[in-house]
Amino acid sequence: MTNENQPQHNNKKIPIISSRMKKMTTTVLLVVVALYLASAYQTDATPDRIIEGFPNFVLFFIEDMWPPNWGYFDTAFFALLETWNIAFLATTLTAIFTLPIAFLAANNVNKNAALYHFVRLSLNVLRTIPDLVWAVLFVAIVGLGALSGMLALFFFSLGILIKFVSETIEAIDDGPMDAIRASGGNTLQVIMYGAIPQFMPQFISYTLYVLEINVRASIVLGFVGAGGIGYLLQQQLSVFRYDNISTVIVITFLGVTLIDWISTVLRKRLV
Repeated sequence: MTNENQPQHNNKKIPIISSRMKKMTTTVLLVVVALYLASAYQTDATPDRIIEGFPNFVLFFIEDMWPPNWGYFDTAFFALLETWNIAFLATTLTAIFTLPIAFLAANNVNKNAALYHFVRLSLNVLRTIPDLVWAVLFVAIVGLGALSGMLALFFFSLGILIKFVSETIEAIDDGPMDAIRASGGNTLQVIMYGAIPQFMPQFISYTLYVLEINVRASIVLGFVGAGGIGYLLQQQLSVFRYDNISTVIVITFLGVTLIDWISTVLRKRLV
């Protein structure tokens, strides 16, 4: 005898993914595949050509780039130090300028709509111009060397870091800031005691992330004369010293890996 009050089990299976989601996923995948095939055709980056070219790369590496010229180590190492200096100085200046400007780009702190939109538009312009274009401009203005690279990275990373930090400020809890305003606090007190303590961990994390970006970017900027190990690499390419290039690549890999490791450790401990 069955209990009428006993809940009846529904044997109908509930689909994990809805049919609408399946159709959307299939459509997106087809579009991605179509775009990939079209891009591969336009760039001639077909799998058969890549496979055919791989033996040539191995032969070139063995005959021309191996072994590295370790006598070139000191020159490459000091160029790497210059790259680090460029990235560190650009990131430090970016962090200093980011703090005041980020508040102007946050609508929960800056109540002046005209100023807010002007700052946002200016940041969009900064982010629109690639770092290589900044480097070319500053090489033409201040000449070849590390200064042009530092200035290029500063203006490029300024737009990135301010965007991250301002969006973080807009997402913080307005309660502490409103309480300080209600008790008669001025704008500086609202920022110092109501906003900064809430977003400072994210600010440190974003700054370290920008440092990683700048270390890599400064290597590429050297190819247009903006100093650092990239400039040294470009010089050795021009005279076909592939053994020296191999040394530079090894030093660059070790240097970038070290910066990434330090940044990761600091983020875990400070954030």
